[in-house]
Amino acid sequence: MRYELKDLRLFQAIVEAGNLSVGAAAMHMTASSASYRLKNLEYAVGSPLFLRTPKGMRPTPAGEVLGRHAKRLLADVETMHAELSDYSSNLRGSIRLLANSSSLNSFIIPSLARFLASNANINVDLKEKESPTISQAIEEGQADIGVGAGLEERPGLRRELYAVDRLVCVVAPDHPLAGATSVAFHDLLAYDLVSMDRGSSNFLYLSNQARLAGMPMRVRVHVHNFSSVIYMVRAGVGAAIVPASTAQTALLQDVVVALEITDSWAARELYLVYACGPDQPPLIREFADILLNDPQVAVAREKH
Repeated sequence: MRYELKDLRLFQAIVEAGNLSVGAAAMHMTASSASYRLKNLEYAVGSPLFLRTPKGMRPTPAGEVLGRHAKRLLADVETMHAELSDYSSNLRGSIRLLANSSSLNSFIIPSLARFLASNANINVDLKEKESPTISQAIEEGQADIGVGAGLEERPGLRRELYAVDRLVCVVAPDHPLAGATSVAFHDLLAYDLVSMDRGSSNFLYLSNQARLAGMPMRVRVHVHNFSSVIYMVRAGVGAAIVPASTAQTALLQDVVVALEITDSWAARELYLVYACGPDQPPLIREFADILLNDPQVAVAREKH
């Protein structure tokens, strides 16, 4: 059997809280990510670990055994970490990271926040860049790691599937399109739009698709992030095309409606790339693994 320390820490957090959502929040996870990891842990153990009761979640007999050993194991890990910290106190480094707007806003920021909080002597230079230019920038040494949509395989670069996200159209509940379940991009161009700023990779990508469709984008306002885009949509300013993951909170609150975009390019496979030469610092590979193994990112891959 193989057990992930993060899964064991999540298990302990749920035991202490008696609630999956509260335990997930303590681990800076979404409830869906925590549920996914808990199911994997139960599969590894071969038995349910919790009983769901009106008063909350309590461990099964198997959960009690796991809890006893996990508590001891995690305590030993913390002791080991403390004893080894003196040897790693001089660890320093800088990582240059490029990302398109979808991966940046949907996935990377939470991963990066947790990484930086735990690694005080490591800095990250983060820049947004349009996907088609990312691989070449890595080849030319302008950055260490890149994440973007549809990045091609190239000699000398390691490419791994990072996440899968889909672009959707979001509109206010009283918008003329609100009663539809899907829309073609060509038809959407007949309506007023809200967009990210002109230099964003999201806007540049959509502008190119509009050019290929032979119609201009009727953008009423450009804003600096997807939260602001959603706010404008809620206010009835216009429709918007955003990664589905960035609209989840607004959809759960029923303040916007999401329509599937029928064009094939709306499904976006996000790839992580970095140079794989023998002189590549170990820190780059370690950081790439951290980005790839983030629970929310892993769930986005598993769904597809």
